[in-house]
Amino acid sequence: MVYDLKISGGLVVDGTGHPGRRMDVGVVDDRIVAVGDLKEAAHQEIDATDRVVIPGFVDIHTHYDGQATWDPEMAPSSWHGVTTVVMGNCGVGFAPAAPDRREWLVGLMEGVEDIPGSALTEGMSWDWESFPEYLDALEKLDRTIDIAAQVPHGAVRAYVMGERGAANEEPTETEIARMSAIVEEGLKAGALGFSTSRTVLHKSVDGELVPGTTAGKDELLGIGQGLKRAGHGVFEMASDLLPEWDEFQWMGDLSRETGAPVTFTALESPIKGLSFAEQLEQMRDQNATGARIVAQISMRGTGLILGWRATFHPFSQRASWRAIAGKSWEEQWRHLNDPVFRAQLLGERGEPTGSDLQLIADLMESAFSMQYEMRPGFNYEPTAAQSIEQCASQEGVTPDEYAYDFMMREGGSGMIYFPLLNYANGNLDFLENALNSDDCVNSLSDGGAHCGTICDAAATTFMLQHWVRDRSHGRLPLEYAIKRQCRDTARLYGLMDRGVIDTGYLADLNIIDLEAMHLELPTVAFDLPAGGRRLLQTAKGYDCTIKSGKVTFRNGTATGSFPGGVIRGPQPAPLAANRPELASG
Repeated sequence: MVYDLKISGGLVVDGTGHPGRRMDVGVVDDRIVAVGDLKEAAHQEIDATDRVVIPGFVDIHTHYDGQATWDPEMAPSSWHGVTTVVMGNCGVGFAPAAPDRREWLVGLMEGVEDIPGSALTEGMSWDWESFPEYLDALEKLDRTIDIAAQVPHGAVRAYVMGERGAANEEPTETEIARMSAIVEEGLKAGALGFSTSRTVLHKSVDGELVPGTTAGKDELLGIGQGLKRAGHGVFEMASDLLPEWDEFQWMGDLSRETGAPVTFTALESPIKGLSFAEQLEQMRDQNATGARIVAQISMRGTGLILGWRATFHPFSQRASWRAIAGKSWEEQWRHLNDPVFRAQLLGERGEPTGSDLQLIADLMESAFSMQYEMRPGFNYEPTAAQSIEQCASQEGVTPDEYAYDFMMREGGSGMIYFPLLNYANGNLDFLENALNSDDCVNSLSDGGAHCGTICDAAATTFMLQHWVRDRSHGRLPLEYAIKRQCRDTARLYGLMDRGVIDTGYLADLNIIDLEAMHLELPTVAFDLPAGGRRLLQTAKGYDCTIKSGKVTFRNGTATGSFPGGVIRGPQPAPLAANRPELASG
């Protein structure tokens, strides 16, 4: 046999949780055909001596629903070793879409996920109406990675109920049945699940709650029957988990009645009604009685990135800034360098937002003990001594002054990290047990979303750099961390053909230099359609990323190879594995 590709001499961490072994990996076409001490020749050979070979990462919580229609590279996730993404989370997406609802769906995504509406409007072709037609449209574009979609509640509700659905009015039995049928149709066409949102933080650009936010149990369980009839599908949800809503009871009922896994976003939050520990406790109570509920957890604080050119900064709501917010950067920069403007802005206080986000706006403007300056080598688990408040005290200036001047660094590119969620105690210790629990899964990168506010698509790199290599305590063994981000995430969504390095599995691989693994600071780019803004973050330490046997990135640079595609439904495991312990699952 002559392999198409052979990766030689690397430490292979195979995604199962077993210790790494130094061996070769042989690939033919898009599959791994051999692992071990391989003597056969290959058309292409990569020397992985002194490197680690791992599966491609599977990221199950992204929002590339619009970007996937125009961007073959699927950055920034593809820059961080991700070879498969699941999109359509949190109840928002673009199918089904009646022609007169397209602009409304753009506004919904813009408001919920901070994706520029102008970019979506210019970038999407809208050559679909139904969900199956949306998947067909996605298949027209070559891409570096595999993408999978979920059917979003917001789009379904608006499609079936029109204005009543958009306004969160109660559906009739007939309307519930029709929504359930549309979900079933989408799943049978290839969707991997259904998603909904039940948080007041998710609103359209016009300030309206996402359709389905207040949906009752009858509607949710009725839609769940669509998953049962289709025979597969994950029910995904973002929620404030208010105690009076008794969310875990209906999640448990839905899972038990349909057999579907239910997964929710578990966050330590000042807004959620249940503490992080209470969320996991109530989940486990339901699972003890036959449900299958899985918590999606973030590996770091969900942090807003604040800066002059980002969506927000500590002075966003002050009158002087609002007067120039719509002007060109050149005009803004001229004002920011004017001592008179600086003094005026620093002397003001933010104006009321008139929304549920007032608490966040207040914290952003004044809670400098929760904000941290981002310098090269920034540690995403900063201490209180590194806060803007403490840095200002050491410099003998006010926190306002320090924040203003820090953001002026290097042409106004200074960034401030504001971990609003998952950082109430000033550390990530509370995640240690969850990261070692099989009922929790690594997630919440939000790749493709929150373009000007959050930059967490680099979560996979952060896992390797921080949780595996650099953290002072509570580190994760490399083999376990890889299992969590590859095999475990893939299996939740029924993708049994990836996330493991063994014969028969997809040749989705990364060759990494763990010692060199390094996150660069976020930058602001205006490279979306219509000049739309987004935060980007690159990394060092990825020698190669390989998708379906083709090298897609070398040292962070795209090769121009596009072996990815659209995943249609769950994917079966290989019929036989090279080692019995892998074949058994």
